[in-house]
Amino acid sequence: MIYLDYASATPVDARVLKEMESFWSANFGNPSSAHPAGKNAKEALEQARARAAELLHAKAEEIIFTSGGTEGINLAILGTARAKKQGVMNSYGASNRLRPSETNLHIITSAAEHESVLEACRQLEQEGFSITYLPVDENGMIQPAVLEQAFRPTTILVSLMYANNEVGTINPIKGLAAAAHRHGAWFHTDACQAGLLDLNVHELGVDVLSLNASKIYGPKGAGLLYVRQDTPLRPLLVGGGQERGFRSGTENVPAILGFAKAVELIQGERTEENQRLKKLRDIAISGILKIPFSRLNGHPTACLPGTINVSFRDVEARFLVEELGKQGICAAAGSACTSKSLEPSLVLTAMGIPASYAHGTLRLTIGRQTTEQDIRQLLRVLPTAISKLRASSRRAL
Repeated sequence: MIYLDYASATPVDARVLKEMESFWSANFGNPSSAHPAGKNAKEALEQARARAAELLHAKAEEIIFTSGGTEGINLAILGTARAKKQGVMNSYGASNRLRPSETNLHIITSAAEHESVLEACRQLEQEGFSITYLPVDENGMIQPAVLEQAFRPTTILVSLMYANNEVGTINPIKGLAAAAHRHGAWFHTDACQAGLLDLNVHELGVDVLSLNASKIYGPKGAGLLYVRQDTPLRPLLVGGGQERGFRSGTENVPAILGFAKAVELIQGERTEENQRLKKLRDIAISGILKIPFSRLNGHPTACLPGTINVSFRDVEARFLVEELGKQGICAAAGSACTSKSLEPSLVLTAMGIPASYAHGTLRLTIGRQTTEQDIRQLLRVLPTAISKLRASSRRAL
């Protein structure tokens, strides 16, 4: 099998598994318990928090562990917005009638965000918040000038992704965050696909950043939310008050330890791995674009080194994925979160990709176990699969 869907899920690194191993059974205590087994788990948990914070150039108390990217993103957006709204209401008192300018709080995101961001914003619209969905350019990038025009006096939060999960375009987060701060808004970035990029939160200038372990060779079911001190936040989950009251529930200690190790490894090895992946990506793109009526989507240079998003005219992507699967190649039609839809992805629509191409979009993401031989095999199989599907389509007409 040739696996080319690393943006969807990555295998757990053997070094990560080793880090987690003893905490599944031998060191199984609840970190909230006061006895020695609980204290042992608590110490390991806090060591993992300190390690993750150091890698992000953050403080340990600014790290909240979650169950993954979706929960972290929801906590970032819903938690920040609701905390701000509650603060406004409290400042006037429950019996006072609030002025519309204070209650119609405004949030900015983009039309090309992950579904967890878009759905959280839609939920806030139901709660009375006003949302602006910024357009992206033809490469899927958010331009700072476009963001500048979207601010209002009531803008409280900007949520824009670091790197796009479908086309791989890397946004100029540092400039976008600086713009938000000039207008008095907090800035959140979905960094779930950005494990191979710089995660220094102070260099980026972000207030909130979400990560997902399963995208960086860590375990599924673990995530992280960096929340800069003094950023308002209301919890989504209540109960035992774990994670400083922001995320109640018994912590998944082995997964958290594995996550911290995964961040350490991917950040420590990113320079060499980026170079290797870029070489493989260039070989793949050069061969793919020799296929007639094909086009590359995403920014040509400001792009994740392991992401290839390409469209083929007069081809249905879901059938192409099936054809490649018959040859032992695992690929994706868009992101895993939207692969069940027969409509072109929101990202491609926002980029203005013509429907004749958008329906035939293939996302290939390469990773640690991808070899040049894998890419060469893809380039041998892909043209035949596309020719077969196009011929079948013509016969159907």
